[in-house]
This record gives sequence, structure tokens and C-alpha cells, in this order.
Amino acid sequence: MSHASTFHQLHRNASPLRLPNVWDAGSARLVEALGAPAIATTSAGFAWALGYPDGRVLPFDEVVATVRRIIRVLKVPLSVDIENGYSDDPKTVADHVMRLVELGIAGINIEDGPDAASLLASKIEAIKRAVAKSGSELFINARSDVFLASLVEKSTQPEESIARGKLYTSAGADGLFLPALVHTSDIETIAGSIRIPLNVMAVPGLADAATLGKQGVRRLSAGSGISQVVLGKAKAIAREFLESGRSESLDDTPVPYAEVQALFRRG
Repeated sequence: MSHASTFHQLHRNASPLRLPNVWDAGSARLVEALGAPAIATTSAGFAWALGYPDGRVLPFDEVVATVRRIIRVLKVPLSVDIENGYSDDPKTVADHVMRLVELGIAGINIEDGPDAASLLASKIEAIKRAVAKSGSELFINARSDVFLASLVEKSTQPEESIARGKLYTSAGADGLFLPALVHTSDIETIAGSIRIPLNVMAVPGLADAATLGKQGVRRLSAGSGISQVVLGKAKAIAREFLESGRSESLDDTPVPYAEVQALFRRG
């Protein structure tokens, strides 16, 4: 079974696929070693790790280079967050995606954000055509920021999300990602109204994975959360080291050197 087929299958279980999003080859290999059946990236974490702000400014060549490094160390399927595809032109976006497909990715996240829903639908259609022409497979997770960016009035957010979900499904999307969707009634309404797996993002106050599964959720993502926690931890340790100069500040649950080395010794 191909990585893309395996990745599709992972969205068909009663318990949501849990994806602790990674930002480079090291974090990807670490999460894989913990038993993750698939790996997904965070575009924000990618950007920060490469010295760019989040928000559609990361040069696509940098994305390709980082994905190549991640693919080299992984054995499980990889899904890549490509923001808006780093272009407003559907053909250019499809060309970008095919560069990643050629590397061996199993899926992508692609977002609407402030753009018209019809533009994302056109991008999805162009990607599906390019993937089919190549004889490849790809899981396209359509992210909509209806809730996250309050694209419409609060009372109409579930209805708008369903409408976009149906549009993106018709265009060829395989999943619908709605960051900031947290309320049980909204989750159940949306999950029951679309034909593709529903993906939500972990935030404080969200139900646990088992409960989300019963509500119809099939994928749970950490988003940029883990990378932000790691940066927060690094900030605190570095500050304490700079201020005190005490070596003890570096002895706060580190992964042993030998264990890290072992992650990258592949037999």
C-alpha cells in the first residue's frame, strides 16, 4: 500500500488520527520514533525554523528543501502544510504541489484564509488534475479559517463552514480542516453535514480525542502549538542561563545525547 493510501486509511477510524505537527527533520523523526503512524508539518513552525514570519512569505524552494530532509529520515506517511500554496494562480500551486509529490509526500494542507472560497476550490481542482495526470495519489486537506479568522458573523460560522466544505469536496478535497472549531454542537452539525473527514485543531478547552471521535471528528492536529511550547521552553532556559551562567539550567529533562543520535542511525 502506498503512503498516500495508508494516510487515507488513517482517516477512517473511529478514533481521530492524532498529528503532533513538526517543523523540521529532527522533530519529525522524534515524533515518528514515539509511534506516530503519520507525520504532519506546521507551516508556522517551518517558517520560524527557517528565519521567516508565518503568513505566506516562506520561499517555496525552502519548503521543498525542508520536506526533502524530512522525507529522508521518515518511514511513515508525511503531510505538508503549504498555506495557500504560495501563489494565487491555481496552475502555479499545482506545480508547487507536484514538486512535493515527486519527493514522496502523502498529503497536503491548503488554506483559504482571507481569499475567496472559489479560489481555493480552483486550486484544489488544479492539484487533483495534476496528481491524476501523474498517476500519483495525494490526500488534500482543505483548511478553512471561517472560525479561526471569524470570516463571517459568529452565528453563521457553522453554516458557512458546511457550504465551504461541500464546495471543497466537489473540487476534490479529501478532508476539511476547521481550526478554532471547539463547540460540541457545531462539531456534530458540521461532521454530520459533510462527506469528508473533519479535522480540528487542539486548543485549550477542546474535548479529548475519544470524545471528539464520538462527535464525528476524524483528525486532530496540534498546529503550531508544540513548536510554540518548545520555543517557550528554550526561551526560559536560555534566559536563565544568560542571567545566572549556571549549568544546572541545562538539566531540565533533556533527551539524552545517545538517544538523539540513535534516532538518526537507520539500519
